[in-house]
Amino acid sequence: QVRLVESGGGLVQPGGSLRLSCAASSSIVSAYDMFWYRQAPEKQRELAACMTPDGRKNYADSVKGRFTISRDNGKNTVYLQMNSLKPEDAAVYFCNAHYSTIVTRDYWGQGTQVTVSS
Repeated sequence: QVRLVESGGGLVQPGGSLRLSCAASSSIVSAYDMFWYRQAPEKQRELAACMTPDGRKNYADSVKGRFTISRDNGKNTVYLQMNSLKPEDAAVYFCNAHYSTIVTRDYWGQGTQVTVSS
């Protein structure tokens, strides 16, 4: 069973930065589509950023130019660098690993809280 563990959340002032990490218990980050989702209170979970095994990246319009997804295959870790944070970025951020060919594998982390407030 693959485990994903997020870290790096916390309280930051508007305009500040945080880097979230998602550490996988096995070497999947180079083979799976990796996603960062976020969920604010009383809102639906939404995609923030994703990265394919061949390195293609996509971002939600609301975070383009401010967030960057990356990975370190040697550390089995995916990152989300978040700059110029806004109060509306406050949410629980979840890491997701998804693999779908003949079989489907889908793993989630427990989430890390990001609070943006002065």
